Amino acid sequence: MNMKHADKRNEIIIAALELISEQGFHKAPMSMIARKAGVGAGTIYIYFENKDALINEIYLELEKKITAAIQEGYFVSQPIRERFMHLWIGLLWYIIEHPLDFRYMEQYHNSPYGASLRRDRVLGKTGDSSIFKDLFEEGISSHTIKELPIVMIFALAFGPMAFLARDHSLGLIKLEDAHIM
Repeated sequence: MNMKHADKRNEIIIAALELISEQGFHKAPMSMIARKAGVGAGTIYIYFENKDALINEIYLELEKKITAAIQEGYFVSQPIRERFMHLWIGLLWYIIEHPLDFRYMEQYHNSPYGASLRRDRVLGKTGDSSIFKDLFEEGISSHTIKELPIVMIFALAFGPMAFLARDHSLGLIKLEDAHIM
């Protein structure tokens, strides 16, 4: 893909991310996304088969970006607790510093798109692995983490984080290092 095409594709993704984060999936039609991106409505279909493909591609790109950010300074030689704290704190700071990404991810996870992907991942249908899942499985096998279903461990680990980040973004609390560390 040449630079011009990469730029247009990126503009479409940015426009869709902004509109969907602000208005939701259903209130961000492709025509509105095209207008915001400064491209013709048909141009989006050069890069994305349909709106579902665009929505899923944005999620996957955000997931890659977040994973790269939280893995900075991560060492598998560290004890499980330190690795978990490194990832958890890194993720919390990422979503605080990137509220648009957080709003998109929240909408995605609470939609049929996210439910389907999550179900497939939990059931092992995607072949995907994640740094958190690997860490939790290692923690269970070493008896560092209580043996519970992985989906339950994810809920216990990330539910509180989502509430903290949401309350921070709403201005109900102001998260600072002293609260997190």
